[in-house]
Amino acid sequence: MDTATASFDASLTRAAICLPTGMARVTLPIQAGRIGASASAGACRVDLRDHLVFPGLVNAHEHLHINNVPPLKKGAPFPNSYAWIAAFQRHFENPAVVAALHVSKALRMRHGGLKNLLAGVTCVAHHDPWHDVLDTADFPVTLLREFGWSYTLAGPGYGPPVMESFAATPAGQPWMIHLAEGTDATACAELCQLDQMECLAANSVLVHGVGFGEHDIDRVIAVGAAVVWCPGSNLALLGRTLDPRRLFAAGCLALGSDSRISGSRDLLDELRGAQARGELPAADLLALATVHGARILRMAAHGHLGPGAAADMVIVEDRGGDPAHSLVGLERSHIRAVVHNGLPRIADPDFADWFAQAGIDTVAVTLDGRPKLLAADLADPALLAMEPGLEWFQARREETFSPALEAQLR
Repeated sequence: MDTATASFDASLTRAAICLPTGMARVTLPIQAGRIGASASAGACRVDLRDHLVFPGLVNAHEHLHINNVPPLKKGAPFPNSYAWIAAFQRHFENPAVVAALHVSKALRMRHGGLKNLLAGVTCVAHHDPWHDVLDTADFPVTLLREFGWSYTLAGPGYGPPVMESFAATPAGQPWMIHLAEGTDATACAELCQLDQMECLAANSVLVHGVGFGEHDIDRVIAVGAAVVWCPGSNLALLGRTLDPRRLFAAGCLALGSDSRISGSRDLLDELRGAQARGELPAADLLALATVHGARILRMAAHGHLGPGAAADMVIVEDRGGDPAHSLVGLERSHIRAVVHNGLPRIADPDFADWFAQAGIDTVAVTLDGRPKLLAADLADPALLAMEPGLEWFQARREETFSPALEAQLR
């Protein structure tokens, strides 16, 4: 991306914007990848009449590098994650798993980033060892960078030691660990163990928490810690997930997708499944995936569209009624545009002029059967081939859909 593109300014007009104060029909200025205080002279004007603009979604728990790995066949629920990990060791002998892991980790990481971007996620917390590809300027999403982590309290000896990692993490940064990922006595005892190790504090981010009892939730709330809820993964592996209501009300809950190896396809699927359960209304679910997730991860420039925030956005058609319903429950192919750092990355073909004015080459793709334009720097054929439902029409990069092709694909 050249300097001219990086400093590209735009002005989004006539849409209803999800601002920290609520929905408002105002002009949203974008200046050099940030939300500006006022529109700049000469900014590209994007008319979004009958649209809603939301902050880019925040995925508070993801394993980016294993989204291409086939999951275990469904069977009886596991009592805890340790039993699932043990069972998966045998799954490594599956030829499909061998082939998936033969793909370079760098490409698998980029695939995880692209998977998230296609679903409107622009900010991800990757809960695994860092990789050099995550530092590349063209990585598809923004990543949580200032944090500490351990994997679990017990086994499989993977990741930084718990007490050392917690002690080395500044209080102003999140410290993440998988915890109470199960329904048996082992899982149900883990919060108490973590507390006894003096590793439960306001910056502790506890992933899953399925085994928490009411007293455990009391303790999490009392210390100001947080839980990342991954209901799709929990239900698939454990047959149960936590009740999110008390933690949400206390501001101690975020939402994560885990990965396709155990969870839903993406964060939109997590939102859709959570909405079907009926424990939280759509507006609360949207807050989990935006402002709550960003606050818990200490990423102040994300999860909102206030002045100075990162210009990361999901643009959808206004379906009427409660604005949150226009995004929560939506299929990824029905998102009109995903914007990252102020630039369109994937959008419907009628946004071609926005790409062109920003100096972004595009390729024509279909996403789950619907025509889209994808920024050309994301269009590595090896990467696109990894994502089910994403097909590339190998035309010249500067070409967009002809009306005839678009009509054929709709």
